[in-house]
Amino acid sequence: MSFQPRSAARSAARSAILRLTVLRTRLGHGRHARPRLVRRLALPSPDPYAVFRGPHRHKAVSAAVAAAALVGVAVAAVPGSAVAQTVHPTTPGSSAFSTAREAAPFDNLVQVSAPRPYRPAGGLKDLQQAVAVAGNLAPATPAAPQPAPPAPPAAPAPPAWSAPVPGARISYLFGTPDSGYAAGYHTGVDFAVDPGTPVHAVGAATVVSAAWDGAYGKEVVLRLADGRFAQYAHLSRLEVDPGEQVSAGQLVGASGSTGNSTGPHLHFEIRTVDTYGAVVDPVAYLTAHGVTDL
Repeated sequence: MSFQPRSAARSAARSAILRLTVLRTRLGHGRHARPRLVRRLALPSPDPYAVFRGPHRHKAVSAAVAAAALVGVAVAAVPGSAVAQTVHPTTPGSSAFSTAREAAPFDNLVQVSAPRPYRPAGGLKDLQQAVAVAGNLAPATPAAPQPAPPAPPAAPAPPAWSAPVPGARISYLFGTPDSGYAAGYHTGVDFAVDPGTPVHAVGAATVVSAAWDGAYGKEVVLRLADGRFAQYAHLSRLEVDPGEQVSAGQLVGASGSTGNSTGPHLHFEIRTVDTYGAVVDPVAYLTAHGVTDL
């Protein structure tokens, strides 16, 4: 038995079918029928894939690929198709979307580089200078004159002189004859005050002594600015030290009943020198210096 190639057998089959078709056409439509039309209408090959193995298989493959691509595009264009492009929101509540394949949404969109913040060449210094220049270019509006704030009230000037116990009642006057005193009279003035009553310096002075002094009990002696001495006797408490500088009205001690005393009071003297008996009237002295609350 002779073997014929498969392609030769198929060509022979096509030729037989073509001759049969031409014969039928001539019998039914006369002698002027066109064989080319009949060839185009010839029955297809029994093997549908024979074209991919024939001499024109490269063109057939290209045509099949192009047809499949057209079908895919048509299906993707149909709304609701399973192949249609799907977008997913990237941030809840925003309007930003990204495609499933990360492709550019437009053919003419070209991204030169990744987005980055604007930074001038000189850095922060250039930014600050630009802001300063912009501020200088703005028209300056003259500020309305503001009224000067009221001056705080001046602190009252400290008193130049003070009573030893302001407003206290005098219980025993200066110079009253009394044999019970070595001088024969009362050398000071007594103020009737309760124990612990604050006792004040009558003027600017230096503390000469602050200690116990026999019959005077706890005593403070001040040297005043004019050279006179102020003496406070029978105190219950001392509030200054020798050599300390004091001003008028400053606390120097508290009244009491120490030493030779029959009850709580302040015995106060003004001396010309720091010696017993060298005294002047304390009330007259303080009144001459403007003290009124005696």
